Amino acid sequence: MRSKVIARTLVTATAAFAVGAGSLVTAGTAVAAPSEKQTVATAEAAPLAVVNLGLTVSQAKNVQSYLKVYYRYTGAVDGQLGTESWKAMQRMLRSYGYTGAIDGVVGGGTIQSLQRLLRTAGYDGPIDGLAGPGTQRAFKTWASNLR
Repeated sequence: MRSKVIARTLVTATAAFAVGAGSLVTAGTAVAAPSEKQTVATAEAAPLAVVNLGLTVSQAKNVQSYLKVYYRYTGAVDGQLGTESWKAMQRMLRSYGYTGAIDGVVGGGTIQSLQRLLRTAGYDGPIDGLAGPGTQRAFKTWASNLR
């Protein structure tokens, strides 16, 4: 009886090993270890964010032209408000209470200062740092009047 148990155990172990080995052979690259060659994105390779806040290309060009004349914007007048455009905007917004870094990031502080500026263009919404429909409407009006 003992020899039958040992024989069954050996047969089971051999079968399990064969199935496992066969699976590895036929698995292909789907379960293979990842290759050593990997791509890593860096900040230098990442595209610059464009934040037009609802402006058309023409309106954004008006803003960039204005910033080029008065606030040291040195980028292209291409209608895409990217990091450099927003850095110049932040310099301008110092007059409207902006105290954050001149980093081109369009955060709540930048929007609050923009909303204060937009009071001159008829914006009567809250100074809440959210670029909602009222803020965007006033920004469009302000940008259109820069011609």
